[in-house]
Amino acid sequence: MSILLKFAAGMDWISEQLGRIAAWAVLVTALISAGNAFVRYGLNYSSNGWLEIQWYLFAAVVMLGAPVVLKLNEHVRVDIFYGKLKGNGPVYVDLFGLIVFLLPVMALIAYLSWPLFVNMYVTREMSGNAGGLIRWPAMLLLPLGFALMFLQGLSEVIKRIGYLKGLVKMDTHYEKPVQ
Repeated sequence: MSILLKFAAGMDWISEQLGRIAAWAVLVTALISAGNAFVRYGLNYSSNGWLEIQWYLFAAVVMLGAPVVLKLNEHVRVDIFYGKLKGNGPVYVDLFGLIVFLLPVMALIAYLSWPLFVNMYVTREMSGNAGGLIRWPAMLLLPLGFALMFLQGLSEVIKRIGYLKGLVKMDTHYEKPVQ
């Protein structure tokens, strides 16, 4: 179990680093968006490439930021029952959701999106817009992001099993969303 816990700690570290990259991508996207608006409306010049790089960066924010959101336990969940559970109840619900839903879906989407990326890379597919960008870097974010979510999901399963065995300390307190 100690090797698995080391894997989980390593995956947590990787997710945190990718979360930092995603945070910087938000700033870069905002700056590009502001610059693009200024150039478009202030100087009457436009470039599809600048618009597309914003979309690519947004994809990076979502696909690279999702694993750290899972690690921080800030992901979306249906909390009708979850918030009322006591003791190890939330941990068992998390394990069920991770094993039955998250891991299979992330593995399937990573698997299915890989050939799409490879095809775009091999054919050097370009955007249909004038001045558009190559598409494979954005498409690479799909299999990469879903594979990273799968690995972070494994990390979460390992940590929860470790918690149930008394090997890992975990905050099982659940704060209901304010609405």
